[in-house]
Amino acid sequence: MITSAKNSNWLLDVPISDLHEAGLTSLSIVRMKLFTLDNRLIIRQAGKLSNADRQSVNDALKQLFQ
Repeated sequence: MITSAKNSNWLLDVPISDLHEAGLTSLSIVRMKLFTLDNRLIIRQAGKLSNADRQSVNDALKQLFQ
C-alpha cells in the first residue's frame, strides 16, 4: 500500500524517492500492509515505481517473508 503516513512509522516502510515517475505529488512510502482489492475498485494507475524504488520494495518484501 502507498501512503503519505506523515505521523507514523511501520517496520519495513520504504520511502519513494522518485515521486515523478510514481505519479505522486507529495512524499510517500510503500507500507508492507498486504490486502486484497477487487480490480473493479481501481480507478486509474497514477504511475509506476522507478527501478531503484522497486528494488527497495523487493528487498523489504524479502525481509518480511523470511
